[in-house]
Amino acid sequence: MKRISIIAALPGELKPLVAGWQKQGAFWTGSIGDSTCLAIAGGMGANAATRACELLLHEGPLDALVSVGWAGALSCGLKPPQAHTIAEVVDARTGERFPTDASQGQRLLSSDRVLLSHEKRSFAERFQTPLVDMEAAAVARIAQQQKLPFYCFKAISDGYTDKLPDFNRFIGPDGQMSMASFAAYTIFHPQYWGALMRLGKNSSAAARNLASLITQTLSAR
Repeated sequence: MKRISIIAALPGELKPLVAGWQKQGAFWTGSIGDSTCLAIAGGMGANAATRACELLLHEGPLDALVSVGWAGALSCGLKPPQAHTIAEVVDARTGERFPTDASQGQRLLSSDRVLLSHEKRSFAERFQTPLVDMEAAAVARIAQQQKLPFYCFKAISDGYTDKLPDFNRFIGPDGQMSMASFAAYTIFHPQYWGALMRLGKNSSAAARNLASLITQTLSAR
């Protein structure tokens, strides 16, 4: 039986997928098809994703690493709450390109921070990528170093035209978001209320679609 590790940034990204799985410390354990799965929500950003992968590798031999979670759209052609298989991950910091073991899919840009709305077009044009996240390149790099198959699945939480606040200022070194500070900030910035309500609704639906795509795809392998 294969052992697959699934790395997300936030628990909400995993919630529909791990429903019914056992929680043991930082990990959820369950199965998809004939594979035993170990999932973790390790925090936002490359450093957090790297730490999560290292924790998983200490749990024993693995047959694949899988990066999953929410992504932002860099194109009007992709919209929330669609879920997509990723065929290639591009590291925005280094320019490295990491192919996945999927036969086809979208190209994903992995940034070292949350892109602001006015930055989306320039990054999309520069890297020719319609989606952006913050963790996939770090997971892909470790999979490459460990000579493990790498898969990536992302679901769109926010659209190309959505104008959201700067989340970067609320993300700590551990990759966790300070929700108390963020909530206090949004109270005094009502111009974001509508977009944040849409983000919450889209994120929930995106996580459900993501769970379906992951389950369907990994069950067939």
